[in-house]
Amino acid sequence: MNYLSTRDCRASVSAAQAIAQGISSDGGLFVPQLFPSISSQGLKNMEGMDYRGRAAEILGLYLSDFDACEIADCVTKAYAAEKFSGGTPAPVVTFKDGVSFLELWHGPTCAFKDMALQILPHLLTLSLKKINSGKKALVLVATSGDTGKAALEGFKNVNMTKIIAFYPMNGVSAMQERQMRTQEGDNISVIAVRGNFDDAQAGVKKAFGDADICRKAEKCGFMLSSANSINWGRLLPQIVYYFSAWCDLASAGVIKQGEKINFCVPTGNFGDILAAYYAGRMGLPINRLICASNA
Repeated sequence: MNYLSTRDCRASVSAAQAIAQGISSDGGLFVPQLFPSISSQGLKNMEGMDYRGRAAEILGLYLSDFDACEIADCVTKAYAAEKFSGGTPAPVVTFKDGVSFLELWHGPTCAFKDMALQILPHLLTLSLKKINSGKKALVLVATSGDTGKAALEGFKNVNMTKIIAFYPMNGVSAMQERQMRTQEGDNISVIAVRGNFDDAQAGVKKAFGDADICRKAEKCGFMLSSANSINWGRLLPQIVYYFSAWCDLASAGVIKQGEKINFCVPTGNFGDILAAYYAGRMGLPINRLICASNA
Protein backbone atom coordinates (compact mmCIF):
# COMPACT_ATOMS: atom_id res chain seq x y z
CA MET A 1 0.00 0.00 0.00
CA ASN A 2 1.49 3.31 -1.12
CA TYR A 3 0.34 6.86 -0.48
CA LEU A 4 -0.23 9.81 -2.80
CA SER A 5 -0.24 13.54 -2.18
CA THR A 6 -3.63 15.22 -2.57
CA ARG A 7 -1.83 17.84 -4.68
CA ASP A 8 0.18 15.51 -6.91
CA CYS A 9 -0.85 11.92 -7.56
CA ARG A 10 2.14 11.16 -9.80
CA ALA A 11 4.55 10.29 -6.99
CA SER A 12 3.88 7.73 -4.28
CA VAL A 13 5.55 6.98 -0.95
CA SER A 14 5.48 4.07 1.48
CA ALA A 15 3.41 4.08 4.66
CA ALA A 16 6.57 4.59 6.72
CA GLN A 17 7.59 7.60 4.62
CA ALA A 18 4.09 9.11 4.85
CA ILE A 19 4.03 8.78 8.64
CA ALA A 20 7.59 9.99 9.17
CA GLN A 21 7.19 12.97 6.84
CA GLY A 22 3.70 13.87 8.05
CA ILE A 23 2.82 16.08 5.09
CA SER A 24 3.94 16.05 1.47
CA SER A 25 6.65 18.48 0.38
CA ASP A 26 4.12 20.08 -1.99
CA GLY A 27 1.83 20.89 0.94
CA GLY A 28 -0.66 18.13 0.19
CA LEU A 29 -1.82 15.38 2.52
CA PHE A 30 -0.81 11.77 2.06
CA VAL A 31 -3.81 9.54 1.32
CA PRO A 32 -3.94 5.81 0.49
CA GLN A 33 -3.90 4.78 -3.16
CA LEU A 34 -6.92 2.57 -2.52
CA PHE A 35 -9.25 1.46 0.25
CA PRO A 36 -8.86 -2.17 1.32
CA SER A 37 -12.16 -4.00 1.63
CA ILE A 38 -13.41 -5.93 4.65
CA SER A 39 -16.04 -8.56 3.87
CA SER A 40 -19.05 -9.49 5.99
CA GLN A 41 -17.12 -12.56 7.13
CA GLY A 42 -14.19 -10.33 8.04
CA LEU A 43 -16.51 -8.23 10.19
CA LYS A 44 -17.87 -11.38 11.79
CA ASN A 45 -14.33 -12.50 12.61
CA MET A 46 -13.56 -9.13 14.18
CA GLU A 47 -16.51 -9.47 16.53
CA GLY A 48 -14.58 -12.13 18.41
CA MET A 49 -11.51 -9.92 18.84
CA ASP A 50 -10.76 -7.38 21.55
CA TYR A 51 -9.96 -3.78 20.65
CA ARG A 52 -6.25 -4.47 20.26
CA GLY A 53 -6.92 -7.33 17.85
CA ARG A 54 -9.24 -5.18 15.77
CA ALA A 55 -6.67 -2.39 15.69
CA ALA A 56 -3.96 -4.76 14.49
CA GLU A 57 -6.31 -6.09 11.80
CA ILE A 58 -7.19 -2.63 10.41
CA LEU A 59 -3.68 -1.19 10.65
CA GLY A 60 -2.24 -4.23 8.92
CA LEU A 61 -4.34 -3.54 5.83
CA TYR A 62 -2.76 -0.11 5.39
CA LEU A 63 0.77 -0.56 6.73
CA SER A 64 2.11 -3.04 4.21
CA ASP A 65 5.74 -2.24 5.00
CA PHE A 66 5.21 -3.13 8.68
CA ASP A 67 5.09 -6.80 9.63
CA ALA A 68 2.40 -8.30 11.87
CA CYS A 69 4.68 -8.51 14.90
CA GLU A 70 5.65 -4.84 14.62
CA ILE A 71 2.03 -3.75 14.38
CA ALA A 72 1.01 -5.98 17.29
CA ASP A 73 3.81 -4.51 19.39
CA CYS A 74 2.71 -0.93 18.62
CA VAL A 75 -0.91 -1.75 19.44
CA THR A 76 -0.03 -3.54 22.69
CA LYS A 77 2.11 -0.66 23.94
CA ALA A 78 -0.39 2.02 22.92
CA TYR A 79 -3.52 0.45 24.35
CA ALA A 80 -2.07 -1.14 27.48
CA ALA A 81 -4.48 -1.60 30.37
CA GLU A 82 -2.55 0.83 32.57
CA LYS A 83 -3.14 3.61 30.03
CA PHE A 84 -6.84 3.06 29.37
CA SER A 85 -9.31 2.55 32.19
CA GLY A 86 -12.44 0.43 32.02
CA GLY A 87 -11.06 -2.79 30.56
CA THR A 88 -11.27 -1.75 26.91
CA PRO A 89 -10.02 1.47 25.29
CA ALA A 90 -13.30 2.30 23.51
CA PRO A 91 -16.40 0.73 25.08
CA VAL A 92 -19.88 1.14 23.60
CA VAL A 93 -22.68 1.96 26.06
CA THR A 94 -26.28 1.51 24.92
CA PHE A 95 -28.56 4.35 26.00
CA LYS A 96 -32.14 4.00 24.72
CA ASP A 97 -34.30 4.09 21.60
CA GLY A 98 -31.55 2.74 19.39
CA VAL A 99 -28.99 5.25 20.67
CA SER A 100 -25.58 4.12 21.88
CA PHE A 101 -22.49 6.05 22.91
CA LEU A 102 -18.92 5.22 21.91
CA GLU A 103 -16.81 6.29 24.89
CA LEU A 104 -13.46 7.66 23.75
CA TRP A 105 -12.39 9.31 26.97
CA HIS A 106 -10.76 6.43 28.85
CA GLY A 107 -7.20 7.39 27.88
CA PRO A 108 -4.55 9.14 30.00
CA THR A 109 -5.73 12.69 29.18
CA CYS A 110 -9.48 11.90 28.99
CA ALA A 111 -9.61 13.23 25.41
CA PHE A 112 -10.59 11.18 22.36
CA LYS A 113 -7.28 12.27 20.84
CA ASP A 114 -5.58 9.67 23.06
CA MET A 115 -6.94 6.94 20.79
CA ALA A 116 -4.56 8.04 18.03
CA LEU A 117 -1.88 9.92 19.92
CA GLN A 118 -0.94 6.98 22.13
CA ILE A 119 -0.03 4.85 19.11
CA LEU A 120 1.36 7.54 16.78
CA PRO A 121 4.71 7.83 18.64
CA HIS A 122 5.30 4.09 18.21
CA LEU A 123 4.37 4.19 14.52
CA LEU A 124 6.54 7.26 13.97
CA THR A 125 9.71 5.96 15.61
CA LEU A 126 9.35 2.65 13.76
CA SER A 127 8.84 4.56 10.50
CA LEU A 128 12.04 6.54 11.06
CA LYS A 129 13.98 3.29 11.35
CA LYS A 130 12.33 1.82 8.26
CA ILE A 131 13.22 4.74 6.00
CA ASN A 132 16.79 4.82 7.35
CA SER A 133 16.65 8.57 7.77
CA GLY A 134 19.39 8.62 10.39
CA LYS A 135 17.50 11.51 11.96
CA LYS A 136 15.23 12.16 14.89
CA ALA A 137 11.72 13.55 14.45
CA LEU A 138 10.88 17.12 15.39
CA VAL A 139 7.12 16.88 15.81
CA LEU A 140 5.15 20.09 15.33
CA VAL A 141 1.56 20.20 16.53
CA ALA A 142 -1.01 23.00 16.53
CA THR A 143 -3.76 22.78 19.12
CA SER A 144 -6.92 24.48 20.29
CA GLY A 145 -6.63 22.60 23.58
CA ASP A 146 -7.12 18.83 23.75
CA THR A 147 -4.67 17.82 21.01
CA GLY A 148 -1.77 19.59 22.68
CA LYS A 149 -2.00 17.79 26.00
CA ALA A 150 -2.72 14.43 24.35
CA ALA A 151 0.22 14.82 21.95
CA LEU A 152 2.62 15.91 24.69
CA GLU A 153 1.54 12.99 26.87
CA GLY A 154 1.93 10.54 24.00
CA PHE A 155 5.39 11.73 22.97
CA LYS A 156 6.89 12.50 26.37
CA ASN A 157 10.36 10.95 26.69
CA VAL A 158 9.91 8.93 23.49
CA ASN A 159 13.32 8.17 21.99
CA MET A 160 14.22 9.78 18.66
CA THR A 161 11.62 12.54 19.05
CA LYS A 162 11.15 16.09 20.21
CA ILE A 163 7.75 17.76 20.16
CA ILE A 164 6.65 21.40 20.09
CA ALA A 165 3.00 22.28 20.72
CA PHE A 166 1.71 25.63 19.43
CA TYR A 167 -1.50 27.00 20.92
CA PRO A 168 -3.37 30.32 20.45
CA MET A 169 -2.67 32.79 23.25
CA ASN A 170 -5.92 33.34 25.18
CA GLY A 171 -7.51 30.77 22.87
CA VAL A 172 -7.55 27.74 25.16
CA SER A 173 -9.06 27.26 28.61
CA ALA A 174 -7.00 27.98 31.70
CA MET A 175 -7.03 24.26 32.52
CA GLN A 176 -5.82 23.27 29.05
CA GLU A 177 -3.02 25.84 29.17
CA ARG A 178 -1.92 24.61 32.59
CA GLN A 179 -2.00 20.99 31.43
CA MET A 180 0.34 21.80 28.55
CA ARG A 181 2.68 24.12 30.42
CA THR A 182 3.14 21.68 33.30
CA GLN A 183 3.53 18.56 31.14
CA GLU A 184 6.44 16.38 32.21
CA GLY A 185 9.02 15.20 29.69
CA ASP A 186 12.56 16.02 28.61
CA ASN A 187 11.71 16.34 24.92
CA ILE A 188 8.76 18.74 24.94
CA SER A 189 8.22 22.47 24.37
CA VAL A 190 5.06 24.58 24.42
CA ILE A 191 4.68 27.91 22.61
CA ALA A 192 1.79 30.40 22.69
CA VAL A 193 0.95 32.03 19.34
CA ARG A 194 -0.57 35.48 18.85
CA GLY A 195 -3.74 34.68 16.92
CA ASN A 196 -6.29 31.88 16.78
CA PHE A 197 -6.00 28.15 16.12
CA ASP A 198 -6.09 28.65 12.35
CA ASP A 199 -3.05 30.92 12.65
CA ALA A 200 -1.21 28.27 14.67
CA GLN A 201 -2.15 25.56 12.18
CA ALA A 202 -1.15 27.73 9.22
CA GLY A 203 2.23 28.39 10.83
CA VAL A 204 2.88 24.69 11.30
CA LYS A 205 1.97 23.92 7.69
CA LYS A 206 4.14 26.79 6.48
CA ALA A 207 7.12 25.40 8.40
CA PHE A 208 6.84 22.11 6.52
CA GLY A 209 7.03 23.94 3.22
CA ASP A 210 9.87 26.28 4.24
CA ALA A 211 13.09 24.93 2.72
CA ASP A 212 15.26 27.02 5.04
CA ILE A 213 13.57 25.68 8.18
CA CYS A 214 13.82 22.11 6.88
CA ARG A 215 17.53 22.56 6.11
CA LYS A 216 18.23 23.95 9.57
CA ALA A 217 16.35 21.05 11.15
CA GLU A 218 18.34 18.54 9.07
CA LYS A 219 21.59 20.23 10.04
CA CYS A 220 20.65 19.59 13.68
CA GLY A 221 19.81 15.97 12.94
CA PHE A 222 16.02 16.28 12.72
CA MET A 223 13.31 15.87 10.14
CA LEU A 224 10.00 17.65 10.61
CA SER A 225 6.87 15.62 11.29
CA SER A 226 3.36 16.34 12.53
CA ALA A 227 1.03 15.02 15.22
CA ASN A 228 -2.06 16.72 13.82
CA SER A 229 -4.64 14.82 11.77
CA ILE A 230 -2.80 15.92 8.62
CA ASN A 231 -0.49 12.97 9.44
CA TRP A 232 -1.78 9.63 8.16
CA GLY A 233 -0.39 7.96 11.29
CA ARG A 234 -2.81 10.07 13.32
CA LEU A 235 -5.89 9.50 11.14
CA LEU A 236 -5.48 5.75 10.56
CA PRO A 237 -5.97 4.66 14.21
CA GLN A 238 -9.24 6.59 14.31
CA ILE A 239 -10.74 4.30 11.66
CA VAL A 240 -10.43 1.43 14.12
CA TYR A 241 -12.97 2.58 16.69
CA TYR A 242 -15.78 2.84 14.14
CA PHE A 243 -15.26 -0.80 13.21
CA SER A 244 -14.94 -1.71 16.88
CA ALA A 245 -18.19 0.07 17.78
CA TRP A 246 -20.13 -1.74 15.05
CA CYS A 247 -18.65 -5.10 16.07
CA ASP A 248 -19.54 -4.53 19.73
CA LEU A 249 -23.14 -3.67 18.82
CA ALA A 250 -23.42 -6.71 16.55
CA SER A 251 -21.91 -9.13 19.06
CA ALA A 252 -24.26 -7.80 21.76
CA GLY A 253 -27.28 -8.37 19.51
CA VAL A 254 -28.16 -4.67 19.41
CA ILE A 255 -27.91 -4.72 15.61
CA LYS A 256 -28.16 -7.51 13.05
CA GLN A 257 -25.39 -8.78 10.80
CA GLY A 258 -24.90 -6.33 7.94
CA GLU A 259 -27.22 -3.73 9.47
CA LYS A 260 -26.31 -0.15 8.61
CA ILE A 261 -26.06 2.36 11.42
CA ASN A 262 -25.69 6.13 11.74
CA PHE A 263 -22.68 7.78 13.34
CA CYS A 264 -23.13 11.27 14.80
CA VAL A 265 -19.66 12.75 15.21
CA PRO A 266 -18.78 16.04 16.95
CA THR A 267 -15.87 17.31 14.89
CA GLY A 268 -13.92 20.54 14.69
CA ASN A 269 -11.17 19.89 12.14
CA PHE A 270 -13.09 17.12 10.30
CA GLY A 271 -10.45 14.44 10.86
CA ASP A 272 -12.64 12.31 13.12
CA ILE A 273 -15.57 12.09 10.73
CA LEU A 274 -13.19 11.60 7.80
CA ALA A 275 -11.99 8.45 9.55
CA ALA A 276 -15.63 7.31 9.69
CA TYR A 277 -15.99 7.99 5.96
CA TYR A 278 -12.88 5.91 5.28
CA ALA A 279 -14.36 3.09 7.39
CA GLY A 280 -17.46 3.21 5.19
CA ARG A 281 -15.34 3.04 2.04
CA MET A 282 -13.77 -0.12 3.46
CA GLY A 283 -17.14 -1.81 3.80
CA LEU A 284 -18.35 -0.93 7.29
CA PRO A 285 -22.18 -0.87 7.14
CA ILE A 286 -22.86 2.86 7.60
CA ASN A 287 -26.19 4.46 6.73
CA ARG A 288 -25.43 8.10 7.41
CA LEU A 289 -22.66 10.24 8.89
CA ILE A 290 -24.00 13.18 10.88
CA CYS A 291 -21.46 15.95 11.38
CA ALA A 292 -21.88 18.08 14.51
CA SER A 293 -19.39 20.86 13.77
CA ASN A 294 -18.14 23.80 15.79
CA ALA A 295 -20.07 26.99 15.00
